[in-house]
Amino acid sequence: MTAFFLRRPAGAPKSPRERIWKTLPPLLRLLILTQLAFNVGFYAVLPFLAQHLGTAIGMAGWTVGFVLGLRTFSQQGLFVVGGWLVDRYGVRPIVFAGCALRVAGFAWLGYAGQTWAVIGAVLLIGLAAALFSPAVESEAARQAVAWEEDGHGPRTRVLALFSAAGQVGAFVGPLLGALLLAVDFRTTCLAGAAVFVLVLAGHTRLMPQHIPGRVHTRARGGLRVLLRNRRFLALCCAYGTYLLAYNQLYLALPDEVQRATGSQSALSWLFALASLLAVCAQLPVSHWAGDRLDLRRSIAVGLLLIAAGFAIVAAARPAAWTGIAGLLPATGYVLLLTLGQMLIVPATRAWVPDLAEDGRLGLYTGALSSVSGLIVLLGGSATGSLLDLDLPPAVPWLVLAALPALAVALLPHRPEGAGGGADAVPAR
Repeated sequence: MTAFFLRRPAGAPKSPRERIWKTLPPLLRLLILTQLAFNVGFYAVLPFLAQHLGTAIGMAGWTVGFVLGLRTFSQQGLFVVGGWLVDRYGVRPIVFAGCALRVAGFAWLGYAGQTWAVIGAVLLIGLAAALFSPAVESEAARQAVAWEEDGHGPRTRVLALFSAAGQVGAFVGPLLGALLLAVDFRTTCLAGAAVFVLVLAGHTRLMPQHIPGRVHTRARGGLRVLLRNRRFLALCCAYGTYLLAYNQLYLALPDEVQRATGSQSALSWLFALASLLAVCAQLPVSHWAGDRLDLRRSIAVGLLLIAAGFAIVAAARPAAWTGIAGLLPATGYVLLLTLGQMLIVPATRAWVPDLAEDGRLGLYTGALSSVSGLIVLLGGSATGSLLDLDLPPAVPWLVLAALPALAVALLPHRPEGAGGGADAVPAR
């Protein structure tokens, strides 16, 4: 899997990805490969769950939707709890617990034949991610700050590599799952569980018992201080707006593709295009942004690119193009959304350590996901209703364009000297 991620033609010059990789300490390499493996195991199973529940088990559509929503809630909603546990007990035990729960959840799901069993399995799967994701993400961010302080370059480059690894996993996972479905869904679930067994074995051998510089906190009151941290909450709101815009890939985009072509078959090609762009361009984009933009400007540019993507569709909608021409605005939206994502995600992860209290990075990393997930939950219903209203065709897309544009104003200002370039001094 490492070879797939870092592979280059013989004799070719080293890519930015390879040059960064050689400077990373072993723990950061382990965390990046863990993110890749997590997504391979996850996306080998979850994209095929809805069809399995509806056809093999015979669940009604509303029940399938409830089960999928329950998994998302048990994951995103509990991220803040997982982050708090990481601060209290450390990365190693929380990653171990998360992997063990994911193995149990996937194995149970493979054999679940009744609704109650499926619900139990997906709750375990979601809870597992609520444990190991804040652990891995917060430690990767902390290690990236240390890497920056050692003079290797902006921390966003490391976190871009972390994001790119996740994108590779999200690209490979469904391909693996589709191959295994030729046997049956149970085999796919057991293969996903096997991936997490390998991750657990790797961390047992390679994860240090005590990570230098990590502070465990047992003091209370961290959540109260977090809720009074206006700069962090403002960042959460801006990031939640980005996630709400990203969620339109599954809400507004299918409607537009259906209108333009009469079917949704082109969706898979647009999703593949987005994944391929993210895998290939994440490091070059982050390298460019790290040399020219601080973290706030990087997020702001990303939000404006996303707004421009919605605006392209809004401008084209009155013409009511169909066929290939009708797909061009949607393609532009997907490309600009993906470029915006490549700027926003690493910069947001890189900014959280500057806003978190000492020893509370796990809590803040988890809270970022939980608060932004709540924004998506509430905003998703509103945007879905907007699309159902009998409005002029451009209006819903103009409203969607306005949201990320307005979110730029929510971004907190960085302290002087806390830029995102190689010479920046991280704000504490």
